[in-house]
Amino acid sequence: MAELHLVAPDLWVTTIPHRFIGLHIGTRMTVIRLASGALVLHSPVPISEALRQEIEAIGPVRHIICPNLFHHMYTSDTCAAFPEAQLHGPQKLQRKRKDLKFDAVLSDIPHPDWQGQLLPLTVEGSMLHETLFYHPASKTLISCDLVENFSHCDHAPTRWYLRAGGIFGKVGWHPLLRMVYLNRRKARQSIEQLFEWPFEQVIVAHGDVITENAREAVRGGLAWLRLDG
Repeated sequence: MAELHLVAPDLWVTTIPHRFIGLHIGTRMTVIRLASGALVLHSPVPISEALRQEIEAIGPVRHIICPNLFHHMYTSDTCAAFPEAQLHGPQKLQRKRKDLKFDAVLSDIPHPDWQGQLLPLTVEGSMLHETLFYHPASKTLISCDLVENFSHCDHAPTRWYLRAGGIFGKVGWHPLLRMVYLNRRKARQSIEQLFEWPFEQVIVAHGDVITENAREAVRGGLAWLRLDG
């Protein structure tokens, strides 16, 4: 069974089970093929032999991105599978994960290898320190923890958690997690820049890829951030 799923030309995702404080939220890695044929892996996941073969069949892995301070748990495994790849991550993550050998600090300046092909934007004012990416060729926004999108969930406690937060069956960000935004004014400025990109779908780490009315869905899911003082 294929582990990679094509979501747009030169853009694939793979989804795995993942638990966070007992909640079954899953997580997702995105694979981007650059014009050179080289691959970028965004938000590492464990690399099975089958997945490794699928990835190598579409191109050589040259970059691995840990996009924020939380999506790094499986990085050692991914780096071991693709030892020639450069590892990118936020400065604070590099201080946190001294066991990993980082090659570059994520910023709003794109790496020369993906100049014009992946546009970065760091969300300021957040403890997540996440850098979002826009893939112009497919009009896809690539994120991890910008919003979540759970249309279904087989785990009862997780469903209860999502329903209690008002985000089951809709795009949003749980009220308990909103505390990570320490400076909402700065965060709102970043979100305003985000909407300058004409994205039509959004890859998220938790829940379903947003393919319908993506801009309106994200705007609604972030209404609490944009409207609160």
